[in-house]
Amino acid sequence: MLWRMAWVAAAIAICLPSRAIADVKVGYVNIQRALDELEEGKAAKARLQGLLEAKQKELDKERDALRKEKELLDKQAGLMSEEVRLQRQNDLQQRLVELAQRWEKGTAELTNKKQAEMQPIFTKLYPIIEMIAEREGLTMVFNKTSAMVYGQPRLDYTNEMIRLYRERNRGKAGAGESVVNNTAGAGTSQGSKTAAPKKGAKK
Repeated sequence: MLWRMAWVAAAIAICLPSRAIADVKVGYVNIQRALDELEEGKAAKARLQGLLEAKQKELDKERDALRKEKELLDKQAGLMSEEVRLQRQNDLQQRLVELAQRWEKGTAELTNKKQAEMQPIFTKLYPIIEMIAEREGLTMVFNKTSAMVYGQPRLDYTNEMIRLYRERNRGKAGAGESVVNNTAGAGTSQGSKTAAPKKGAKK
């Protein structure tokens, strides 16, 4: 989506008359950096990584089992009749094909899952980008990681985009951060708060 916006913006700029180009003010943001730094982006990537590792572990286990069966078949091939050997080979080959198909299906599912995980973040980012553009009088805003070779640092509004995102989603981001990153601190704080009443009760 964002790379399409970048190409459309570039095409519009090319088509503008020379007088209009002088009035064009552009900026850019780094969407990928925002996803890497925002708490929601980190959480989404962690979930996706967990799914990927689980799927990889499952498929690796099946692949190793098939490899062992292939090695055993090769050792015992001389003791089998031609008919049995061919049947075993065909069965093994079919299972290898099915495993490859499952891998392709799993890859497609993970791609769809990634889009589903990131879309809510994109949906929140778009209005922020529009707000920055209107406030700064920007004609176009590019994504640094899509169809952009170079941009002067002063035209980079990524930090502001991230700041506004966190400001708008302070409740969610703060709660997620306290659970994931500050569990020990929170536990200590809660423990100290509950300890005082207990001591009071004993007196």
